[in-house]
Amino acid sequence: MLDANLKSQLKAYLEKVTQPFEIVASLDDGAKSQELLGLLEDISSLSDKITLHSDGQDDRTPSFAINRPGEETGVVFAGIPMGHEFTSLVLALLQVGGHPPKTSAELLDQIKALDGEMLFETYYSLSCQNCPDVVQALNLMAIFNPNISHVAIDGALFQDEVESREIMSVPSIYLNGKPFDQGRMTLEQILAKVDTGAAERDAKKLNEKAAFDTLVIGGGPAGAAAAIYSARKGINTGIAAERFGGQVADTMGIENFISVSHTEGPKLVSALEEHVKDYEVDVMNLQLATAFKAAEAEGGLHEVTFESGATLKSKTLVLATGARWREMNVPGEQQYRNKGVAYCPHCDGPLFKGKRVAVIGGGNSGVEAAIDLAGIVGHVTLVEFMGEMRADAVLQKKLKSLPNVDIILNAQTTEVTGDGSRVNGLNYKDRTSDESKSIALEGIFVQIGLVPNTEWLKGSPIEMTPRGEIIVDAHGMTSVPGVFAAGDVTTVPYKQIIIAMGEGAKASLGAFDYLIRN
Repeated sequence: MLDANLKSQLKAYLEKVTQPFEIVASLDDGAKSQELLGLLEDISSLSDKITLHSDGQDDRTPSFAINRPGEETGVVFAGIPMGHEFTSLVLALLQVGGHPPKTSAELLDQIKALDGEMLFETYYSLSCQNCPDVVQALNLMAIFNPNISHVAIDGALFQDEVESREIMSVPSIYLNGKPFDQGRMTLEQILAKVDTGAAERDAKKLNEKAAFDTLVIGGGPAGAAAAIYSARKGINTGIAAERFGGQVADTMGIENFISVSHTEGPKLVSALEEHVKDYEVDVMNLQLATAFKAAEAEGGLHEVTFESGATLKSKTLVLATGARWREMNVPGEQQYRNKGVAYCPHCDGPLFKGKRVAVIGGGNSGVEAAIDLAGIVGHVTLVEFMGEMRADAVLQKKLKSLPNVDIILNAQTTEVTGDGSRVNGLNYKDRTSDESKSIALEGIFVQIGLVPNTEWLKGSPIEMTPRGEIIVDAHGMTSVPGVFAAGDVTTVPYKQIIIAMGEGAKASLGAFDYLIRN
């Protein structure tokens, strides 16, 4: 199952195991069970601390549990965790085997203190780049708290469950049989949701912090670069983010980050986070900014209030809150969000295998999504508002060559339709004839651009464009002295990762220059 190179790498990792454990497989006579058995035999052959049993009695087959002798850890994989989930498997093997996780003692103590029986189930797809964060977090919670169990389920192999639970987006998380959440979640986010006192404790800690020299709001590429450049100047630096990594965490292939021919969003986010932690930066995650109060006098302290109720003060600010996917804002979109309406074709595409879907948007992201989906789903209809697609010519050529793709131009989407539980169609107006038309389908992937995350700044003295982008000068400073901005949230053109990083560094240097002159 594993090639020689992967076996060699895995063997090196398994040398870190300090205590024996066993893998208990539940199998049937199917081909997938034999495939899983081959994988588990390969793994068990690489370490004398692993014992493989193939007599498991789990109702889900193929599946396997990773247990300590005489003790069920609660870590179960239903399916064959390859692709993006292979890392989740390796980490589970190491952590059950006694190798310590790269998690703070504070978070581990919080996990151990959780009360009550919790059975988590996560439905994932092997192509989902956001799913491993959830799977790894919940596995860790199961390993360190005997009251917690977690089953990671490959939705493509357990289609009956996906259909019965009407799952149309991954990762989808269930707790004790009921929906818990959907989408990418970090360990901190999951703990904040199950530990009801966590937000109040965190807010109290933030309110007690002294004023920063530079406070960065946002943890994407621009925010990370700003924090690093600021900390390198030796000044008191903080970074507060709703989630570290921002939109990049939802990006699949990255092939235009100069000097790195190919990487993936989650991998880049992890590298950014590790780089920031190399410096004395106060990282405050899960902090959504809700209000801004400018300093009363130049050189005074600016204040930012967060959803948790906490308030932070700083002599200078770098606003790097980024942007999010633009929504269609038509009837039915919110009702059927994650019930057929999706925004990540890489994550959710496998759930629509053999079905009919539409992609809204004819730019590069829309055409790329349509090309990717065409290899998975039964049929793709690309719907573009304008009279021509805006994607690169090479992408358009590829799209038009695919036999299961239709392209509709001059089409204004007017409504998402459904049966009350899931999408069943799309209504649009033909802009050339004003005729109303419908498409019968099971999924809609929206790819129509970005909206800056600046709602929390409305009514503030910070000058913005009608689209909500923050206006900055050549140094990255806004209309408020001492407040800088960088990345996709600003008027700087070309929303690219590498540009955001450069703008973050520039804004941070601008903030430092402001400090030494004031």
